[in-house]
Amino acid sequence: MKTLTTSLVLLLLASSAHADFSANLGYASEYHYRGIFQKNSSASGGLDYESGGFFAGTWAADVGDGLEVDGYFGYGTQVGDIDLSVGYTGYFYTGDFDDTYQEINLGGVYGPLSIDIAVGEYENFDGPTQDYTYYALTLTSDAGLYGKVAGFSQDFEGEYLELGYGTTVAEIDLGVAAIFANDDLVGESEESIVFTLGKSFDIN
Repeated sequence: MKTLTTSLVLLLLASSAHADFSANLGYASEYHYRGIFQKNSSASGGLDYESGGFFAGTWAADVGDGLEVDGYFGYGTQVGDIDLSVGYTGYFYTGDFDDTYQEINLGGVYGPLSIDIAVGEYENFDGPTQDYTYYALTLTSDAGLYGKVAGFSQDFEGEYLELGYGTTVAEIDLGVAAIFANDDLVGESEESIVFTLGKSFDIN
């Protein structure tokens, strides 16, 4: 972890002269992450940095018992018509809501189709450390509609389907999504409707 943090600091110092900085604020009627319910009525906010293909950022959300605080960095590039990315994400908690997750992220986008893979480790409080792989296939349309099929393997298991729509009105991002999680993921089959609001700011 110390090596990852040092690498991030060096990256920021080396390329800050041509960097883009932005911030975001958000609200969700229900905070779900990867198909799993976290909290009703959750506010969030984050900061992002980008320079060339390099990116880094942090994001925090209210989970009731403290905050979920995420940190991430990586690199994205384009090969022909395909956008590729590789990065790291850590999920940390200020309370006892959950324990630390750390993962390597791989992503690819070709036209309206994207694939995301995360290979991670969960510290699991006083229990044995658990390994997991997350995968997601997402299809989007120019009209703002999207569909996602995703799930877990290894020590985690379960799948979910997410269907949604997003648009921007007066510079406010609006979204609605239906989430269908199976019983392997959440203990019993569960359906949810989630509404979101968001706003991004350039802070250069």
